[in-house]
Amino acid sequence: MPSILKSTADISIRFFRKSFEQLGILEQNVIKTILEGVKITKNTNKVFSDQMTFGQRVADKVAAFGGSWTFILIFGSILLIWVLANSFFLAQPQVFDPYPYILLNLFLSMIAALQAPVIMMSQNRQAARDRLEANNDYQVNLKSELEILELHRKVDTLREEQWAALVEMQNRQIELLQKLLESKS
Repeated sequence: MPSILKSTADISIRFFRKSFEQLGILEQNVIKTILEGVKITKNTNKVFSDQMTFGQRVADKVAAFGGSWTFILIFGSILLIWVLANSFFLAQPQVFDPYPYILLNLFLSMIAALQAPVIMMSQNRQAARDRLEANNDYQVNLKSELEILELHRKVDTLREEQWAALVEMQNRQIELLQKLLESKS
């Protein structure tokens, strides 16, 4: 393909009907990769994870654990033990958190107050990863579409050349037939 399309101006005018400078950055990158014959595909997960800080990695692990059945089961067990310990086993006048479990409510509120921002940070990073993947998909799809269009153009050119050759061959055959008819008469 680079042998037919020799410059960024050729490609941008032919496919986008705009000058190279009028195109967006993604489109310019696609045109450059077409001319260089370079693949666009990249592992967006690796690119994204290489950019993450230690705190972001910890936040993702906390969010992943906080949204798991393991967390729900452990947390439910702790709550059940807390309620049972304060209701039945410690039915003394001096239990450390009597019903309505104000200390338990305080701990639950603190966990929720810490867990919610961590989950939001993780969701924001996932949205950024999704945008990175969408940009990569767009570039790959655009490059594929442009290459397919160029292949269609090549096939059309070859077909036109073949038709011209067939017409020329047919004209020669007609001439030969006419000469044969003239020589017989």
